[in-house]
Amino acid sequence: MANSLWDTRVISYEGCVAQVFFLVFFFGSEYSLLITTAYDRYVAICQPLYYGSLLGSRACATMAAAVWGSGFLNAVLHTASTFSLPLCQGNVVDQFFCEIPQILKLSCSDAYLREGRLIMFSASLTIVCFVFIVLSYVQIFKALLRMPSEQGLHKAFSMCLPHLAVVSLFLSTVLFAHLKPPSISSPSLDLVVSFLYSVVPPAVNPIIYSMRNQELKDALRKLMHCCVSESRNCPSSSAHD
Repeated sequence: MANSLWDTRVISYEGCVAQVFFLVFFFGSEYSLLITTAYDRYVAICQPLYYGSLLGSRACATMAAAVWGSGFLNAVLHTASTFSLPLCQGNVVDQFFCEIPQILKLSCSDAYLREGRLIMFSASLTIVCFVFIVLSYVQIFKALLRMPSEQGLHKAFSMCLPHLAVVSLFLSTVLFAHLKPPSISSPSLDLVVSFLYSVVPPAVNPIIYSMRNQELKDALRKLMHCCVSESRNCPSSSAHD
């Protein structure tokens, strides 16, 4: 954002390291939060009588600590592994932010196997977690189809489907960006894929989650009504001095 405002494409080495660390940290933490959200909705819909005992305050605190702890550890490992490689191909990152696959392209061809193995391990773990999310939603959808109330069924589906859509978009684009073969890599494709996982999910999260809150929608509707009313009460500008 700062580079866009000041029209510069230069970032310091330390700034690039910090950007990669926070990017991996927040993305890993967000994905972990999506996993816990899937578990929360599974318990709420499939085992509502056990919700208080399975997801009490202690359990929530433990899951929150695990989310941020795993995100921090993942970010430290990937950042340290990436920037310990010697850069033999210059210092121009062909992306609008410091992205690990683009940084690896600048390293020596025989030196990035360690980070490549770490990416493969993280990708395998991510896929396993995604299978857990899918299985959770399979059980949720089975329970939803047995609901006698059509209103409750619609509410539950509208709560679960957007969450599953964001998870699928986020995961598919991240895995494609980091695991695609070099033969299909191109600057325009890399830019589009990176935009899809780094910009789109954070942009739609407020719409999917916050805008579903009835109090927030009522407040927004009231604010828009007040703005329209004030604009109507404003005196029209005169064409003469």
